[in-house]
Amino acid sequence: MKIIDISLPLNNQTPIYPENVPLSVSMHHAMPKYSTQLSAITFGSHTGTHIDAPAHCLVGGLTLDQIPLETLIGPCRVLDFSQNQSECVTQEMLQSKNVKKGERVLLKTKNSIRGFKEFYKDFVYLDGDGADYLAGLGVLLVGIDSLSIKKSGGPDSRPHTALLSKNIPIIEGLNMSTVIEGEYKLICLPLNFTGIEGAPARAVLIER
Repeated sequence: MKIIDISLPLNNQTPIYPENVPLSVSMHHAMPKYSTQLSAITFGSHTGTHIDAPAHCLVGGLTLDQIPLETLIGPCRVLDFSQNQSECVTQEMLQSKNVKKGERVLLKTKNSIRGFKEFYKDFVYLDGDGADYLAGLGVLLVGIDSLSIKKSGGPDSRPHTALLSKNIPIIEGLNMSTVIEGEYKLICLPLNFTGIEGAPARAVLIER
């Protein structure tokens, strides 16, 4: 069994989406006598690899703890668009991969190839028609290798709302630089916060 970690590392150098809460890790208390130390950690709910719950964009939408864990664990398919020079993943690109109802789909783009040393405003995103298409198909989950699934500063909110309105959770901030297109088992478990719209998660793929 091969496990591939597709989560972003969390530290003081982790890039964040502009205007989000900065990530800070510092020593809170050290007790050398007992070889014990405690760290203080401050971060936003959409830091690093994280899950967007419907409540992120929809009044009265499901909160993070209301998403069934079964949705976040199970077979998935990585769709590789990393050689495509388009600024976004489109409906036509998705149709070429023959996406089916009930699939968990992870979108690999040139974001993963460029890396995550800093925030790049021109990241590849999912366009609104593509989001409508996936929502209409009834996929279980959508993941992407950018800190937001929608265009930075763009007015079209469908990449969020089309999916979340159908209770399709979104995983953002995936690092799929070492992942090839194909079928895997996904395990993506958020921190067990209650009553909020999202949280960081550890996401791994298991080769099937």
